[in-house]
Amino acid sequence: MKILAVASAGGHWIQLLRLKPAFTDHQLVYMSTKEEFRMMVPDSQYFVIPDFNRKKKILIFKSLLEIWRSLKSIKPDLVITTGAAPGLACILVGRILGFKTVWLDSIANVEQLSMSGKIATYLSNHVYTQWPELESDKVKYSGKVL
Repeated sequence: MKILAVASAGGHWIQLLRLKPAFTDHQLVYMSTKEEFRMMVPDSQYFVIPDFNRKKKILIFKSLLEIWRSLKSIKPDLVITTGAAPGLACILVGRILGFKTVWLDSIANVEQLSMSGKIATYLSNHVYTQWPELESDKVKYSGKVL
């Protein structure tokens, strides 16, 4: 199975890297917002996408175009992300293109899902939380990444 693993910089990227042992029998392709992260996944194909967030909305169109091109090229069996906005964009594009998608909300969101996580409950095939208290009919708990 070819898995596209996506995350923006910081804690989202670190949590994504911690998922790697779960996918040892699969082809992993990574995507993030920093070119220098390429060296952290030397045995995998790596794609860089423009970063954006609520405050940099204008960049969303550039990022969506790059995500669209990348996903058409990669053709993953699954898109998985730990967030944030660029990961959500990959979930959206992935669903439009017919790929299976998984959102794993950050462990930092203790009391409620992140804003992107809440949106992901409408877009993603599966949404997971890392806190049992946040499990619901739309959000599953299967343990913590950290």
